Amino acid sequence: MRVLIPEDWTRVGRIDPTEKLELTFALRQQNVDQLEHLLLLVSDPKSAQYGKHLTLQEVAALVRPSQLTQKVVRHWLQSHGVTDCQTILTQDFLQCTMNTQVAEALLPGIEFHRYVRDGISLVRSSSAYHVHEDVLQHLDFVGGVHRFPPKGQDLNEVLTKRRRSGAKFHLGNTPATLRSRYNLTAADVGSAQNNSQAVAQFLEQFYHPADLAEFMTLFGRSFQHLSKIDRVVGVQGAGKAGLEASLDVEYIMSTGANIPTWVFTNPGRHETQEPFLQWMLLLSNMTDIPWVHTISYGDDEDSLSSAYMMRINTEFMKAGVRGISILFASGDSGAGCRHLTKGENSFRPSFPASSPYVTTVGGTSFKNPFKVTYEVTDYISGGGFSNVFKMPDYQVGAVEGYLKAVPGLPPKTYFNTSGRAYPDIAALSDNYWVVTDRVPIPWVSGTSASTPVVGGILSLINDQRFLKGLPSLGFLNPRLYQLQGQGLFDVTDGCHLSCLDEQVQGQGFCAAPSWDPVTGWGTPNYPALLAALVLEK
Repeated sequence: MRVLIPEDWTRVGRIDPTEKLELTFALRQQNVDQLEHLLLLVSDPKSAQYGKHLTLQEVAALVRPSQLTQKVVRHWLQSHGVTDCQTILTQDFLQCTMNTQVAEALLPGIEFHRYVRDGISLVRSSSAYHVHEDVLQHLDFVGGVHRFPPKGQDLNEVLTKRRRSGAKFHLGNTPATLRSRYNLTAADVGSAQNNSQAVAQFLEQFYHPADLAEFMTLFGRSFQHLSKIDRVVGVQGAGKAGLEASLDVEYIMSTGANIPTWVFTNPGRHETQEPFLQWMLLLSNMTDIPWVHTISYGDDEDSLSSAYMMRINTEFMKAGVRGISILFASGDSGAGCRHLTKGENSFRPSFPASSPYVTTVGGTSFKNPFKVTYEVTDYISGGGFSNVFKMPDYQVGAVEGYLKAVPGLPPKTYFNTSGRAYPDIAALSDNYWVVTDRVPIPWVSGTSASTPVVGGILSLINDQRFLKGLPSLGFLNPRLYQLQGQGLFDVTDGCHLSCLDEQVQGQGFCAAPSWDPVTGWGTPNYPALLAALVLEK
């Protein structure tokens, strides 16, 4: 069996047998069903356990691999001479260093090669590995072998497309625009002592402190704010600032204003590391982390193994049950398009956007680009239905209502009507002003813009909850769907893009009253959403 290598990666040669590699072993956890049950209880306002989040130590005691699993995996590694291993607090991951020859003996079938793209070098195998069945039942996957990082959304490319589309003039989205549209006043800033928020950055993306300071000087004068990151977890790369990273930091800190903000950054200490996986491990190894995390990262579902995605879902559950809110961008390809055999197509959902255990954020545009007015669908806003995860109970009523009420849906051969549907919520996603390398740049667009905006607003709501002695929002979706649009501006106009073929002619799903798979429940009306989410039960 061969593993599909993305076309934009070039193989440059076999790895020397003595070269060191670092692989991550995901040990099979215990009580995953109980973890999911607890997550839904602590996230449901109708439950007596609502808001009674677990500590990391309690999570570890629940899911920690059995003694047998730990013994079998460690014995297997040691029998191949692998002894340089580190674990984490929950003991469900091992990160081990070994040379290439040992790795290829440990995982028969693999051959490590070096691949390059845009100056980035990775070590991966294009062939599948085999693990003895006695060990296989104790492992979910081995990281650092197959998965290539997805090519990040080129925000400069989006900028160019916007200009070509004929939208030559635009008001432009700034903190003032967003705060006006979502009804944030100058007084709506953080003040609680125990509040914090975070962005996570991968794919060689880094922010520069000077850009953040310049951005706040230009756009943050009308409200109290912070101009410095509270903590960087990981190593910031050198060189030019990344547009994506600058966008994330500047807008979570200007929406969630005056709230301490962390940046998780991981370019990968080694060519076999997977930065996204490294971030997930950090969440399970830190007892004190921010309450809201926003991430602009995604992969096509069909490019990932089910075992990998299921395990990542468990990691999201581990975070949610601790009271942490995790937000992912829904993507910038509309419904997506997968070209199947015999000239047939289907929509292409994205992961982690399709995970049932995160809150996924779509995108909107102003109907009138010259006024702060009502919003319509941004045609790039990612959305659709998972082909892997079943529709969670918390959204069945809303999604079935959409499928029954909306005429002219795409053919059912294009999407899975029983899958987890996304996004859950949305915000403006086009024509942002961003400062990068000390220069203000307009036209920056994508759901990587809307996600930190929603994250900042949720951080402000957490702030008010903390001041009233209430717990953090945690996993938002069960409560969000119970609100049925309360506290949100419903977006009912516009469709997003999809396959360019005769059947759907480039159109995916369309917005509609209440929930829809383009903008979710709509965009935040801060005072109303605050009232809905601060009042208990």
